[in-house]
Amino acid sequence: MNRPNPITRKLAVSFAMLVFVGIALMFVASEYTAYQVTTALAYGIAILGLNILTGYNGQFSIGHSAFFAAGAYVSAILITFAGWHPYATLPIAAAVTFSMGFLFGFPALRLEGLYLALATFALAVATPQILKVDALEHWTGGVQGLFFDKPDPIFAGLSVDHSLYLVTWLVFVVLMVGAWMLLHSRSGRAIMAIRDNPIAASTMGINLALYKTTTFGISAMLAGVGGAFFALANSFVSPDTFNFFIAVYLLVGSVVGGIVSIPGALLGGLFYVFGQEYAEEFSNLSEMIPPPWVTFGVLLILMMYFAPFGIWGAIERGWARLKR
Repeated sequence: MNRPNPITRKLAVSFAMLVFVGIALMFVASEYTAYQVTTALAYGIAILGLNILTGYNGQFSIGHSAFFAAGAYVSAILITFAGWHPYATLPIAAAVTFSMGFLFGFPALRLEGLYLALATFALAVATPQILKVDALEHWTGGVQGLFFDKPDPIFAGLSVDHSLYLVTWLVFVVLMVGAWMLLHSRSGRAIMAIRDNPIAASTMGINLALYKTTTFGISAMLAGVGGAFFALANSFVSPDTFNFFIAVYLLVGSVVGGIVSIPGALLGGLFYVFGQEYAEEFSNLSEMIPPPWVTFGVLLILMMYFAPFGIWGAIERGWARLKR
């Protein structure tokens, strides 16, 4: 098994450039574009967790919308009823969703493949209905949801949307670095060994139960943080906002961006948000053009045909050919 890659100067420069590009975009993007990118980053954070769970650990989940919703509601409830600063709610949302994912990981230990997918599917379907229960209506707002204000700008002169975009971008980069360090550590090698051959991993002394449940917790935590940022960007949460389609969107973004990659999470979030918008604009050009969802579906098919390993996979393979 290969040793973990060290943090090279090239890698450090790459992340520094990523931060710089993100900050530079803030000065040229409109407020609406900043809102769109913030939403894409919120999805990207959740997709990053899904990539770790499915791409690197081999546990297939289509229920991450439940943790996405949990993170959003934890943030919204703390802001609405406890008067917390919006950004102060992020660690609590992370802690709550990590606990949820870790606990859910225990029954999931007995499930593999399609059976695990079915269990997580049930979780995704049940979550919006649970949020509508009368006993929780005081806290969740029931079907009406909760409204709250977006966080104030962190610097004078910044608009609310630009400020939130900047914070989301910096947090996303930090989480990408953290994910890279995790996956290139001893624990990361254990996580991937379980995916490749769980029997061999167990024989080598890897605690399958501990690593699988912890990985599920980390993945759920990232989904929760993404959900919290999604809530802050929209200043509103409701049960119907987090229906099963969100779980599908996250899975689509993960596969399209590159499910076995870290940068693929960013690409997947951007593809989902802007891919849908461009599909809608294209469909509005003429009555002869199919509806937006048909256009978006055709785009997905073309993506999977020409880039079966996702956008980041295509970039890596193209770069490798150029180096030859």
